Amino acid sequence: MPDLEALIQRWQTGDERAAEALYNQFREQTLRLAYGLLGDPAEAEEAAQDALAYALAHIGRFDASRASFNTWLHTITVSRCRDRQRRRRLPTTPLFTWLESGGDMADPHPGPEHCTDRTETRNQVWRAVQSLSPTLREAIGLRYWADHTFREMSAILGCSVSTAQSRVRLAYERLRAQLTPNDLAAFEEEHVT
Repeated sequence: MPDLEALIQRWQTGDERAAEALYNQFREQTLRLAYGLLGDPAEAEEAAQDALAYALAHIGRFDASRASFNTWLHTITVSRCRDRQRRRRLPTTPLFTWLESGGDMADPHPGPEHCTDRTETRNQVWRAVQSLSPTLREAIGLRYWADHTFREMSAILGCSVSTAQSRVRLAYERLRAQLTPNDLAAFEEEHVT
């Protein structure tokens, strides 16, 4: 597979196969981030599609000297998710519904008790994440589900690195106050960066 810079240059000159390769390379992580922020599979799919379509249609606006392509794309994704959240104030679907439908890399033959315990833990973690303010939820989503560094987060969120760090710390403290030690351990185990 060609390197990212070559793909971007090829797409900027009109090579549609390069656009398809960029789409395929970033689709899953864009969808994961959108789902982490929105909590609804259909909404996340639409937001991710919208973000990718916008990025590919406006590839001429990408400036590698200002941010990596990944950071630029995730900035667009966060913006699209914020727009959707402003338009709707509906209850969310648990993040872990997606994981249960194939996104989870757990043992393919766990016992029923393990599955029930794991589902309940995931639901408790998801409810705690959803109780966070939108800015803290974005910080946790970018850090734990999209694996961004604090510097990348600051570029995406339009804040300083120290503010990004503070938001993650505050979000984590609020999660720690709401979750049992076992639930918090499960969250940390699944989201080691």
